[in-house]
Amino acid sequence: MSLFRMDDYEAKGIRYKYDIFRILIIGRANSGKTTILQRVCNTTENPVVYVKGREVDPSILLASSSDRGIHDIESELVFKNSPGFRFHDSRGFESGGVDELAKVKAFIESRSKECDLRDRLHAIWYCIPMDDSRPFTTAENQFFSECGASTGDVPVIAIFTKFDALDNKAFGELKKEGRSKKEARRLALQRAVIKFEGIYLKMLYEQQPRPPKAHVYLRDMNTEGSKCRELIERTTSSLDSEVLQKLFVSMQRSNVEVCIKYAVERGALPTIMRNATSSVKGDLLEEVKKMSKSMVKWFPHYPTTRMHIFSTRIQRADTRFVVYCS
Repeated sequence: MSLFRMDDYEAKGIRYKYDIFRILIIGRANSGKTTILQRVCNTTENPVVYVKGREVDPSILLASSSDRGIHDIESELVFKNSPGFRFHDSRGFESGGVDELAKVKAFIESRSKECDLRDRLHAIWYCIPMDDSRPFTTAENQFFSECGASTGDVPVIAIFTKFDALDNKAFGELKKEGRSKKEARRLALQRAVIKFEGIYLKMLYEQQPRPPKAHVYLRDMNTEGSKCRELIERTTSSLDSEVLQKLFVSMQRSNVEVCIKYAVERGALPTIMRNATSSVKGDLLEEVKKMSKSMVKWFPHYPTTRMHIFSTRIQRADTRFVVYCS
C-alpha cells in the first residue's frame, strides 16, 4: 500500500518541496542505457556525475572501475536540461556475481524505505538487449527471482532494447518464405512481437517469482527525435500513487505532450463526464474552474504555467474553451 495519498500533498507542495524523481537503471554493457536516458531527457550530452552531492570528473570513476563505467550505484547522474531526474546506474551487475547482486539489493531496500521523498527510489528500469543471442542471462534470472521482494512499492519496468534486431530477423524469415520485400517489411514487426511474447515474455511473467510490473519494446533508439514516450507512459501507469504520477509527469520538460495527455485524461475528462448533461450555466462554469485547477496540477514544475480560458460558450450542454501553457 502506498504511503502517499492524493490528500496528503497538493500540487503546490509537490512543486516546491518534491522536485526530484529518482530512477535506478539496470542492464549489461551496451544495452542502450545511456541512449535511453538521453532520449528521455532530450539531449545528446553526457550526464553530470555527483558523488555525495559533489560534482566529480566521470573519467576518474571510469578509470577506477576497470573501464566498465561508473560502478558506484550511489552516484547520481544528472542531465543539465532535466535537473529533476536523478539516475543511478548499476554497472557491473551484468556479471551475475553474488557481490553485485547484493549491492543492488541493498541499494533498492535502503532507497525504497527513505522517509524523504526526494531521497527515495521511485522506479527501476531494467534494460535487456534483444541483439544478444541470450536475452536472459544469469543476472536477469537472479534479479527477477531474488530482488523483486526488495522493491516494495517501487515498480520495475522491463525495457527490451534494440528490438529492431528481432524485426530484422523476422523480416529475413518472411523473405525466405517467399514474401515480397514490401509485405515482409509490413509483417515483420508483428511477427517479431508474437514470437518474442510466446517464448521469452511468457517465461518472464510465468516462470519468474518476481516479474516486472510492466514492459516496453524500444526500437530505433539511435534515430534522431526518439523520446521514449511509451516508456514514460508505462512508468507513469505503474506508479501506485497519483502524487508520484504527477511528480514523474511534471519532469517531462522535453515531453510536454505527456503532461497534456494526463492533464486531459485525469483533469479535463472527469469533469466533462460529470457535466455531460448539465444545463445549469452557473454550475458548469464552476466545474470549468475546477477542471482548470485539476489540469494545471499536472504541470507543477513549469513555473510560468498559466491556464487561460479564452471563451466559454454555453448552449445547452455545449461548452467551448481553449487551454494552453505558456
